[in-house]
Amino acid sequence: MNDRTFRAADAHRLDDPDRLTFLPPGEVIGHIGRLVGLNVADIGAGTGYFSIPLARAVGDQGEVFAIDFQEEMLDRIRGKLSAADSPGNVTLVRGEAVATNLDTISCDLVFMANVWHELDDTDKVLREVRRILREGGRLAILDWRADVVPPPGPPAAHRVPSEHLRQLLQEHGWSAAAPVHVGRYSYLQTASLP
Repeated sequence: MNDRTFRAADAHRLDDPDRLTFLPPGEVIGHIGRLVGLNVADIGAGTGYFSIPLARAVGDQGEVFAIDFQEEMLDRIRGKLSAADSPGNVTLVRGEAVATNLDTISCDLVFMANVWHELDDTDKVLREVRRILREGGRLAILDWRADVVPPPGPPAAHRVPSEHLRQLLQEHGWSAAAPVHVGRYSYLQTASLP
């Protein structure tokens, strides 16, 4: 945990209905592409804002691993999953971006929403992502645009410009698509293993 980490005490902000207007999950997921039947690691799942829509997108043949290192966040997802209409294909995992606690070669997609700017050792994170991805696996990183003045989101000094992220991924051997703007304040960077 560092000064950039989103605190569980502020988790209510992740479920603010206004967030649906400036960061619609359907729009983000739509840019990722076909997900039916895939196993997805949602690293930094928070309150499940994306985990639950991802679980619906992968369908009964897929699975979403909602990973967070803060037990309070996992408890919030657990509460949502107790609802009668919640998907049954979400597995809660206590883990971190550098150590997910997932099996090697277990996922088709790794998704990270608004956590990249919080990470201290991105090289180690990318090694962990490679470890859990299957051949042909993909990575989708959603984060705050550096060209939009906060609020909402982290201070400008904490934001990672999309061009820096894309360059880093390419330097690590990823095939990185051009980032796209999603919602009002975010960008989505997708990449695949060669």
